Amino acid sequence: MKLPIIKPRELIRVLEKKGCILKRQTGSHRIFYYPEKQRIIVVPVHAKEIKKGLLRSIIKELDLSTKEFLNLLKN
Repeated sequence: MKLPIIKPRELIRVLEKKGCILKRQTGSHRIFYYPEKQRIIVVPVHAKEIKKGLLRSIIKELDLSTKEFLNLLKN
């Protein structure tokens, strides 16, 4: 499946639905903690969209398939 172009705010909503906790913000980057897998996920909160390589990397860290990610994004 093809990944959509999304804004950082949309990605943050998906992370929160998945159970990630905002730990801190350093400049324009928000650092989330994913307790289920004990991982740190960094999201750049810029005016631009999230690039597809970074989005794929974050989806992989969350142990989600593209289809599962798209379902979380829609709901």
